Amino acid sequence: MNYINFKDTNQHIHFIGIGGISMSGLAEILLQQGFHISGSDMKSSAITTHLQNLGIPVSIGHRTSNVPTNTDLVVYTAAIKEDNEERVMAQQKKIPTIDRAQLLGEIMKNYGHSIAVAGTHGKTTTTSMLAQIFLYAKKDPTITVGGMLDAIGGNLHLGKSPYFITEACEYCDSFLKFSPSVALILNIEADHLDYFKNIQHIRQSFKSFAKKVPQEGIVIINGDIEKVDEVIKDLSCTTITFGLDPEKSLWHPANITYNDKAFSSFDIFCGKQNMGTIHLQVPGTHNIYNALGACVTAYSLGLSMNAIIQGLSQYKGTHKRFEYKGDLKGITIIDDYAHHPTEVKATLNVAKKYPHKNLWCVFQPHTYTRTRAFLKEFAFALQAADKVVLTDIYAAREKNPGDIHSKDLYNELQKNGTEVYYFPTFEEIECFLLENCIPGDLLITMGAGDVSMIGEELLGQ
Repeated sequence: MNYINFKDTNQHIHFIGIGGISMSGLAEILLQQGFHISGSDMKSSAITTHLQNLGIPVSIGHRTSNVPTNTDLVVYTAAIKEDNEERVMAQQKKIPTIDRAQLLGEIMKNYGHSIAVAGTHGKTTTTSMLAQIFLYAKKDPTITVGGMLDAIGGNLHLGKSPYFITEACEYCDSFLKFSPSVALILNIEADHLDYFKNIQHIRQSFKSFAKKVPQEGIVIINGDIEKVDEVIKDLSCTTITFGLDPEKSLWHPANITYNDKAFSSFDIFCGKQNMGTIHLQVPGTHNIYNALGACVTAYSLGLSMNAIIQGLSQYKGTHKRFEYKGDLKGITIIDDYAHHPTEVKATLNVAKKYPHKNLWCVFQPHTYTRTRAFLKEFAFALQAADKVVLTDIYAAREKNPGDIHSKDLYNELQKNGTEVYYFPTFEEIECFLLENCIPGDLLITMGAGDVSMIGEELLGQ
């Protein structure tokens, strides 16, 4: 069933939770298409102010009076519960309601080339790399990304071409509501175990996502994924593999080198054909994978290797992905979004290549479920830092179950012989760092919550 008729833009669409980074972008896309938009959010923010400046009525707080009488469709975020006043009223008045993922799927149908970037890690970075390539090639895509990208001045670019580029998150199977013509799968690992039962459940979800691609479409997948054939077998569309192992993947790198900032350069091969040399301006082996995925996707859609190479060379990262925040009396402060053991390990491996005296990691565990599920893996990954400082767990969408605490991670790290500290407040952490960090140290604030505030406070930002 199609909830939006792009040939009849006289429809009024109301967004509950319009201040979210993704919801606001979708509201802007529909506003550009000519639809009438309104919305509400629990608190005002720079995003809600921006939307109001565009002419979108945004109410602060949720109440039935926020929903205009002429509303044709109500869109809500996953955080909006069934008993929300606005959702209840919409159902009582028989106004159709859909969630954010369903809306994104509807929007994707309106583009000739809808590219969805999926994977446990690297979605925002790879989506941003693709954005940089398509912008360099002057393809004017519409882009929605889960981070702030300087090249587009935020998280959204409203293009006028048939190209649509977006992230595709697996949490709660939300990407199964999408309608991609091209699906890029970067990796498949255990995560979101508050929803998924186990890794097999996750693999099945990604397989179902791949099956969403029509026969004339393309699935591009990391050939280094364990038992990758199980994921792509029985697909009716074209499949293309990329990865570090030339025995497993059609597209692969060779002659990889790193500079003193851990930025890589490498030749990229399609089979036995050398397609050119890529020079990245972001660090780490994980970004070679991301760049390969972006390269293969763009090339498969007809972009030239020159545009791909030049676009990737101009990509210098998104905010919160190994983002340089500043220098405090000779102490370099970096912020990173890593919140899964694989990401933590990759980020700290990059950091170790940077010149430094002591490598400090201020880590904020993200969600009780993830902390409990990967307690030993987090402890192992964090060993790469010289000194670890732990904050309390960032609850995000969860309630405290009472059976997991940052002190449990503290104990695991102590068992491993890691120098570790725990403080319950950011203020205590900031005071401790000011007293103990020395010039030449590298300090990383790490996590998907609000831990970046520590570095910003230290820098007076």
